[in-house]
Amino acid sequence: MTRVQDESAGGSTVELSSRRERVGWYFYDWANSAFQTTVVTVFLGPYLTAIAETAANCPDSGCPDDAAIHPLGIAIAPGSLFPYTVSLSVLLTVFVLPVVGAIADRSPRKKQLLALFAYIGAAATAGMLFLTGDRYLLGAGLFLLANITFGASVVVYNSFLPQIADEQERDKVSSFGWAWGYLGGGTLLLLNVIAVLFKDSLGMTTGEVARYSIVSAGVWWAGFTTIPLLALRNRPVADEDPGAVRGNPLTGGFKQLWGTLKGLRAYPLTLFFLVAYLIYNDGIQTVISLASQYGTEELKLPDGVLVPTILMVQFLAFAGALLLGRLAKAIGAWKTILVSLVLWTVVIIVAFFLPAGQAVPFVILGGGIGLVLGGSQALSRSLFSQLIPKGKEGEYFGIYEISDKGTSWLGPLAFGLAYDLTRSYRIAIIALVVFFVAGFVVLLFVPIRRAIVASGNTPPAKL
Repeated sequence: MTRVQDESAGGSTVELSSRRERVGWYFYDWANSAFQTTVVTVFLGPYLTAIAETAANCPDSGCPDDAAIHPLGIAIAPGSLFPYTVSLSVLLTVFVLPVVGAIADRSPRKKQLLALFAYIGAAATAGMLFLTGDRYLLGAGLFLLANITFGASVVVYNSFLPQIADEQERDKVSSFGWAWGYLGGGTLLLLNVIAVLFKDSLGMTTGEVARYSIVSAGVWWAGFTTIPLLALRNRPVADEDPGAVRGNPLTGGFKQLWGTLKGLRAYPLTLFFLVAYLIYNDGIQTVISLASQYGTEELKLPDGVLVPTILMVQFLAFAGALLLGRLAKAIGAWKTILVSLVLWTVVIIVAFFLPAGQAVPFVILGGGIGLVLGGSQALSRSLFSQLIPKGKEGEYFGIYEISDKGTSWLGPLAFGLAYDLTRSYRIAIIALVVFFVAGFVVLLFVPIRRAIVASGNTPPAKL
């Protein structure tokens, strides 16, 4: 049982959480990570593209350059549908998350909010069972709903953390939940990989395996969400901070976000780093979400190669985090992130030259992505934590998380536009180099030591 001193109650000791509640909280990460790995990273991109190509009457040999679909009367290339849909979903998420966060902070029924968003997202994912034939609008609409409610559910889920762990234990509890999520997402993806490898024995086509794998993520998400809903407890709303924005929670979220953004002007170097992060992280998120589409459509690799490679990437990200973490001890986190951005640029250039139909080069490249992926993201988060003024961790990490999800529409948009204009996935992938090069340049000019000192923190010996 975890307890903490409650000063507002005259120093009395109140219960934070039990071990049962923490384990339940961990299981929501286990539940929702299946959506990210199985749906977003692996199966939906190629499958929705295939549905769009059917609607455009493309032959089996591939779509001609003038092939188009017309969602909402706008002519676009079938291969641009998924990246455009990703862009739209995360752009809409920017407007949803602040409101959801405001409601969660002011609501005594967080568990019900978590259930609402989680089950809507899971139902939309499972509803892709009906994504057949040329129903690309159905697929795009269900993904929009699923991705937005996924983000909303994670906001509510994260808001439980201060209630189940005190400051001394929060890092450990948060990290274990993150690790548990990787394990859960990887476990379902492994089962789907097995289905891909044995699809002939199961009497299924590649498309059927992809569709049922997507549906399985919705079922997994809904089923395991039951565990946190049984374990977590609603708590009374705490007294509002005197400086907090009051009023209607539907507008309070945006007011609080605007107040925090205005406060960032007092720490321009922290803002400078955040801009650099937004640029290069956008490239990282785009590679994650569109790698499977590139492998399928441009490199003509079967799911039997593509899916196990992406599964390998999930687990190698752990090794990459450890490897780059050791490098950061030797040369500092700032320099290590710069090194990782060089490596990301090399990854994109190599991807541009990968030969079609050859599995080994793609698998080797996937190994490289896995090793650099975990480290670049983990070190960015830890470095940003040193740039936050003391006492403002929640506000600033809120901006960091909104930025992480909210600006990842630029990369998919650039990818989609490049493909729409050139009908070349190779040109579309090489267009992402600009995010890593620009991010490197901006980060290079951030005076990190001075930025840490300006935020009131003590810089480490090596940066």
